[in-house]
Amino acid sequence: MRGRFVHWRSPLAATLILVLLITAASFVVSGRINEAEEEASFTRLAEEAEELSHGLELNMDSDREKLKLIAEIMASDFGEPEEFLDFYQGTGTFFSYLELLLPGDEVITSSGMRVDVSGLLSFEHEASLGAHISDREMDLNGNDYVVRHYVPVEREGEVVAMLYGVIELKSLGQELPYSPYGGEAAVYVIDGATGDFLIDTWHAEMGNIWALGSRPMAEGYNNDLLRLGLVNGESNYVVFLSNTTGEHLYFYYTPLEINQWRVALSVPEDLVFADARGIRSLLNLLLVLEGVFFLVYIFWLILYVRRETGEKQRQLDALSYIYDVEKLLFNAHEHRENITRSLAVIARMLPAQRVSFTMIGGDGPELSYLWEEGGETLIGSALLENAQALAEYFSSGHREISAYSPQEVLAVLPNAPEGMDDLAAIPVEDADGVIHGILSASGLSKRAGCAAMLKGMGFSFAMLCSNTYTYMEMQQQGERDALTGLYNRNRYELDLLHIFSECRSGSCCVYIDANGLHELNNSRGHEAGDNMLRAIAREICDRFGAQYTYRVGGDEFIVFALDEAEIKVNHYIQAMSAALEQEGYHISAGVAWSPAPIENPEALVKAAEKQMYAAKHEYYGNPAHDRRARQRNSIG
Repeated sequence: MRGRFVHWRSPLAATLILVLLITAASFVVSGRINEAEEEASFTRLAEEAEELSHGLELNMDSDREKLKLIAEIMASDFGEPEEFLDFYQGTGTFFSYLELLLPGDEVITSSGMRVDVSGLLSFEHEASLGAHISDREMDLNGNDYVVRHYVPVEREGEVVAMLYGVIELKSLGQELPYSPYGGEAAVYVIDGATGDFLIDTWHAEMGNIWALGSRPMAEGYNNDLLRLGLVNGESNYVVFLSNTTGEHLYFYYTPLEINQWRVALSVPEDLVFADARGIRSLLNLLLVLEGVFFLVYIFWLILYVRRETGEKQRQLDALSYIYDVEKLLFNAHEHRENITRSLAVIARMLPAQRVSFTMIGGDGPELSYLWEEGGETLIGSALLENAQALAEYFSSGHREISAYSPQEVLAVLPNAPEGMDDLAAIPVEDADGVIHGILSASGLSKRAGCAAMLKGMGFSFAMLCSNTYTYMEMQQQGERDALTGLYNRNRYELDLLHIFSECRSGSCCVYIDANGLHELNNSRGHEAGDNMLRAIAREICDRFGAQYTYRVGGDEFIVFALDEAEIKVNHYIQAMSAALEQEGYHISAGVAWSPAPIENPEALVKAAEKQMYAAKHEYYGNPAHDRRARQRNSIG
């Protein structure tokens, strides 16, 4: 017995060294993953701020386009400006109502009053700035803070008035286009030139960031760094101690492309590193489990040394195969080719001529994979085709299949093809026992333990199923508009980077806007407006398909027609408009065409958008489509 132990002393020592190396490597990898997750947490903080900044800029741009359109309409009929101000109030994303600044420093309010604002507003000064947004000011009553969004009203090349939308800052923080961290972050918009708050969701009153005084900072940060960054328009963060909660707050700031404004987020440390701490806990658990598994493994190895059996050596080799499969399946939800590679590893482990895996059930589609020596045969196809039948077999209470004769195979699969002389299969289940997949093998060289070996892979394939369904669901939610089923702006931004590489002759961009959606929502409710948007989306898909069709805004759609003749695209638009008019809906569409290669996709989209606004202007210029008349009719 002592001689045997001496014989196995070197392999045992080598195994212990290997265990120590793997453990050390696990700690290193765990530390690297933890560092990566913390870095991802900071990246998310920046991305949340950038997303909010982008949304604010887009909405401000949208408001400016609306104000310019109103100014153009007002310029053509300047007789009764009070009616325009009353009619178009509430049409903006951010501004609450409209006012008109006249020469002589007189303001016409939305209620039709004329107010002398000498000393408060200057027509000459505001007109010299053209279209612009003011910094924080007081309203005409001197009660609340506001921001004024100006556009000039021009007649025959002369500025006759300055139209502006009044943005009430006390309500702006409640109308954000995006809620960072699901609304759990404090949001600020700060004037970098003065330190004035334009949005402050943390404090009850809007004040000045410099007036708040110094905050106790974490090591490596100081108030001078914060002030310098805000003044210079940098993107950075500081960490300070909250006087209210007593915990560290991560304050990230980045410039807006509006005046010298900065958008900033204040997020508690627990929220910033929520994901990182979850990963750290899982990694610690993994290390503990790894240590337990290694101890069990060493104990088993000692038994293996004492028994000196070839069967135990085969099991040791199987662990290596399992590890290889786990590595391949770790990111197989993104790299599907790794699934077939993992099946090839299992085939070598059993060994077997063919191994298949089919994902069934869940909310996702059925996905099937097969590795077969020498290429797919009728037997391999039968493994895939009978996955549902095997699932029903396991649902009836069976835990595995170990069939080693044609008769045993036929007892499980009555339609099994000739030549299928053996079959090993297991269900792939989640923690609740729900079957999400079938792992099976045929053409087995050995007649014992194959199903048990497949069971060793069950957990890895169960994790694969869970990761795949989650990954596909996240892709679907991140790229689809929930109301219309079309691709959303996220997918539009991604496709715009490469979509025109597929063009051979040229491409059309169609920019579509729903006419009267606002009035329909007001008169008949948002459900009617939703039905209108669904109808437009349906017609767009019927004509252009859904591959390059996007809902990019509340009532705006973009379609790319690759290598389509412009006359054909115009025919589609006319047919779509006619079909929608029969349902009582109207659209304005702009078309821009460019030959290949298309080097400036944004310019193509802008050209189509410009055509759409021209069509929309023409539409509302028709007395039959006048908004005021339709609104009076709906009231009557």
